[in-house]
Amino acid sequence: MTDAAQRAAEILKEHRESIDRLDAILVYTLAERFKHTQAVGRLKASHDLPPSDPAREARQIERLETLAREADLDPEFAKKFLTFIISEVIRHHEKLQSP
Repeated sequence: MTDAAQRAAEILKEHRESIDRLDAILVYTLAERFKHTQAVGRLKASHDLPPSDPAREARQIERLETLAREADLDPEFAKKFLTFIISEVIRHHEKLQSP
């Protein structure tokens, strides 16, 4: 292997290690987020509140799109990501309200 190829392999390994650490951070962050949304869902269920709040969801999506632009992340991707998370949260909230 040439010196350039060896250096490229080392850089690739460093990037992959960073990606692996960031993936772990994402998983633990999502787990923490869902702990809070589950608590919200239980609170809503115990007070007969609707499982979704479209006005808040719209504000959250707008907020995340702004954050994405500031972070140089595709805002459309951020919107799709948050929309998926919100749909999962609503699904969990609906399950908590089912008899």
